[in-house]
Amino acid sequence: MNQIILVTDGCSNVGASPVAAAAKAYAEGIIVHVIGITGSEGESGSGWQEISDIARAGGGMSRLVVPHQIAGTMQMMTRKTAVHTIRDMVNEELRQIMGPQTSVEQLHPERRGQVVEVIDRLSESIDLRVALLIDCSSSMLPKIASVKLAARDLMLSLQARKGVSELAVFRFPDPSGCREVSLEVPWTQQLANMRDLFYNLNMKGTTPTGPALLSVINHMLQYQAGGPRLSEADQWQRGNPSVALPDEGGMLSDYMV
Repeated sequence: MNQIILVTDGCSNVGASPVAAAAKAYAEGIIVHVIGITGSEGESGSGWQEISDIARAGGGMSRLVVPHQIAGTMQMMTRKTAVHTIRDMVNEELRQIMGPQTSVEQLHPERRGQVVEVIDRLSESIDLRVALLIDCSSSMLPKIASVKLAARDLMLSLQARKGVSELAVFRFPDPSGCREVSLEVPWTQQLANMRDLFYNLNMKGTTPTGPALLSVINHMLQYQAGGPRLSEADQWQRGNPSVALPDEGGMLSDYMV
């Protein structure tokens, strides 16, 4: 199961429509969630409509949160997506066996409880691949510390699952200014690989959300086609060329094995 969690605090202002990019992701079997970060409780933010539209097009959820709520929101989104996906599969099986109007909710309470237990168990064992796409435009600077902690907490949560869980972290725009997005942490199952997240904070003013989403979608599809057990070095080879590559001995050299 492939997911993108987009974390942003503002409207896109460069490149292709992020709503169209999210629709492309969903068509490719990738669910797109969006976490909108506000400065304080009760603040709606000017980009809320776009945040909602991106998630709707991507078949995912959208939430507007203050920084300390990011970690819990990320974990909730990954869990709910797994449960909903399994539930949809079970409902489809029920419709084929018992008729087109049948669903889990219509089963006898005792039987429904047994099915829900199976759904919960399967949702913990299904394989997950989650790409965090982080807005690193200049307005995000005060919120990056909370995003770093949330990414580590999400990795801990994924490690606690029974199924195989992989996480990658992308940032946009690329700090070099040459590309829309860069791969901050290659696909990993290890928390230790998150230690230097956002070491080089060269914040940019532009917010190319649509192009960044398209780049991450292409990277995920290429990575999936290459198989889930590629080395981290091979990830750079197979990733979409619009994803920035690391300099040898640079800020990402510690991630290479």
